[in-house]
Amino acid sequence: MLLTRIKGPRDLDRLSQEELDQLAAEIRSFLVDAVSKTGGHLGPNLGVVELTIALHRVFDSPKDKVLFDTGHQAYVHKLLTGRQDFGNLRSKGGLSGYPSRAESDHDVIENSHASTVLGWADGIAKANEVLGREDHHVAAVIGDGALTGGMAWEALNNIAAAKDRPLVIVVNDNERSYGPTIGGLANHLATLRTTDGYERFLARGKDLLERTPVVGKPLYETLHGAKKGLKDFIAPQGMFEDLGLKYIGPIDGHDIEALESALQRAKRFSGPVIVHCLTQKGRGYEPAVQDEADRFHAVGVIHPDTGLPVSTDAASWTSVFADEMVKLGKERKDIVAITAAMLQPVGLKKFADAYPDRIFDVGIAEQHGATSAAGLATGGAHPVFAVYATFLNRAFDQVLMDVALHKCGVTFVLDRAGVTGTDGASHNGMWDMSILQVVPGLRLAAPRDAEQLRAQLNEAVLVKDAPTVVRFSKGVVGPAVPAVGKIGGMDVLRRPAEEVTRPDVLLVSVGALAPMCLEIADLLDKQGISTTVVDPRWVKPVDEALAPLADRHRVVVTVEDNSRAGGVGSAVAQALRDAGVDVPLRDFGIPSRFLDHATRKEVMAEIGLTAPDIARQVTGLVAKLDGRYESEQAAAVD
Repeated sequence: MLLTRIKGPRDLDRLSQEELDQLAAEIRSFLVDAVSKTGGHLGPNLGVVELTIALHRVFDSPKDKVLFDTGHQAYVHKLLTGRQDFGNLRSKGGLSGYPSRAESDHDVIENSHASTVLGWADGIAKANEVLGREDHHVAAVIGDGALTGGMAWEALNNIAAAKDRPLVIVVNDNERSYGPTIGGLANHLATLRTTDGYERFLARGKDLLERTPVVGKPLYETLHGAKKGLKDFIAPQGMFEDLGLKYIGPIDGHDIEALESALQRAKRFSGPVIVHCLTQKGRGYEPAVQDEADRFHAVGVIHPDTGLPVSTDAASWTSVFADEMVKLGKERKDIVAITAAMLQPVGLKKFADAYPDRIFDVGIAEQHGATSAAGLATGGAHPVFAVYATFLNRAFDQVLMDVALHKCGVTFVLDRAGVTGTDGASHNGMWDMSILQVVPGLRLAAPRDAEQLRAQLNEAVLVKDAPTVVRFSKGVVGPAVPAVGKIGGMDVLRRPAEEVTRPDVLLVSVGALAPMCLEIADLLDKQGISTTVVDPRWVKPVDEALAPLADRHRVVVTVEDNSRAGGVGSAVAQALRDAGVDVPLRDFGIPSRFLDHATRKEVMAEIGLTAPDIARQVTGLVAKLDGRYESEQAAAVD
């Protein structure tokens, strides 16, 4: 196989055109076989095989920086840079599902949040200029979906202003992010795709000129790089060139020779250049091509021949939300939904099908989505903005200044909150309950099971004068966790096994960690430690009944699937101080560090967020209190 002979990008230089085509076919076969066993981003990588080969043939990585926006399409890049062991892809100790600096010098950006690559490219190109590195080049690959993000256009504004600073921007145009790309930019790119007069004109000329000895090929190269006047006559790509960006394309993104030609011309140009490549997401794998939802953007373990899942999961948190949204939409005509280019992943597809006039896809533009939601609320609607927890970070200022300051009734639904695991550091939703604590008036719910998700979503959309947030985990929703009582707005999940005047521990359970907290209580009970377990349901603001309840216990313990820094534990501690309740408090949560990719269970074990680990530490804390009590008693007797 050719692929096994590729140890680094320069090994591509020795291959003929025929061998390059063979390599592309081998890569696609490898990806289908490998990713079907582990799960991962399949469709995006199948679409960039030839493009990635051409990039590494033209640019000399790692001296030249080849940058990928988001990074979910970097599997081919990994294969061409010496990383061909995909056996543990996205598993602990295996390759990351995104670029990773720890893996290779060829990897530069690893945050996997969209629309950032042009900012990176702008900065690296500026550094090359300042440091006089004229032989260093920068090539940034960005999808048409990511170009819907505002950050991309902020960067383009800066890039275009430096007309003599070399920078190659490769637009990987497959008409999709997760689903089909929407909006004005999508319409413009569609015009470029479908206005094929320019390419037909060049194709006819190419056939003629390549048969012309000596001068034919150079003349074709010159014609293909013709100036704006000729191109605008045939195809309307003026949007890019009016910004001051040289435009090359559209190019067949699956023709290695054409791609190399375009990239070589872009590389030689002394300023910023757009190379517009047309690719097909999922190319070469029929189940992906036929998947209209997202072309197998991300898959679990599948049968490689059919593309069908090996196993069917039980109901997920997302599916429970999806069904409840349809129900709410039927009951209330003012309910509208917003997604940031992730209709299917966040569970809004059913709502969109049922109420197509009440769904708004803003593209990869969380900031705009939040402010647009404020406008919708001001206009009399109640928007529900469903977004991954990690991506709401990008819209914090809008949540604070546009939604909360203006007392707008907007509900944010945060999918994949807490530890998500296999997608790595940037996708863990571990900051939302910390960041949102500082937003005045905001109310935050953390449902523990499907029943509570339905109930708290319904409670959230009743709030008209403040933002509300409902956050839930990734994956399968656990069993129902019934309450045995109520104190204030909190559910009591467990009382001490025996009647005691002052129980040892008040355990505050946050969200989906309720089953684990009940397990902790069982372990403590075996040590003779009496425990009350409560679920506050709404973790912001802290329930007024919590402080007096804490005062009736010897120690308070909080357990949350969120960063310990500024999280629910911190908020509870502050509430106790404000109420004058002097009870020891121990908070358990996620440490303030970026977490490597692994399964959720493995990550939780690594950070000590398991029932045995917590029970052991709480037992030690109670024992310490007992020792202090005995010492005080002995001192009193003396």
